[in-house]
Amino acid sequence: MSAATALIVVDAQDSFRQRASWDPAIAGAYLERQQALIDGARAKGVPVVQILHVEAEGIFSLASGHVRTVEGLSLAPDVTFHKPSHSALVGTGLLVWLIQNRIGRIIVSGIRTEQCCETTTRHASDLGFAVDYVTEATLTFDMTDRHGRVFTVDEIKARTELVLHERFARIATVEEALEAA
Repeated sequence: MSAATALIVVDAQDSFRQRASWDPAIAGAYLERQQALIDGARAKGVPVVQILHVEAEGIFSLASGHVRTVEGLSLAPDVTFHKPSHSALVGTGLLVWLIQNRIGRIIVSGIRTEQCCETTTRHASDLGFAVDYVTEATLTFDMTDRHGRVFTVDEIKARTELVLHERFARIATVEEALEAA
């Protein structure tokens, strides 16, 4: 594949602001780093791809009005895809777009760190794409496992970096990802 790069912004949508788990303090740091990544990609001529998660009902349905760029983020994507599953490469047309545009490297960012961002990263790697995973430009929320143990945002992000690093992606800061673009 070619060395052309695209920035993938996964599920940075208002649907998440409707959940009780939304924490403006954590979200603020994410939004700042996500915006820096978007702005840096734009400055370098890197195409920006917006992925929006869509479900038939609820806050992720088109009818809800929440399937739009999350408040606090300025995003004018080159292309937008709606996804029905965790991977942005399933049922969206993204893979065809990447191939048509000779993209060989993607930068993954967005919401949720350990779910759609991680799944998209693994899938892209398995398809042969080089992937930079920008953890600081991802957002997640505390989670409780089936035994009642709470995993913090920092623990979830550390675990995601652990399982992706040098297996599925290069873990990169905003600046490192943009430098390689």
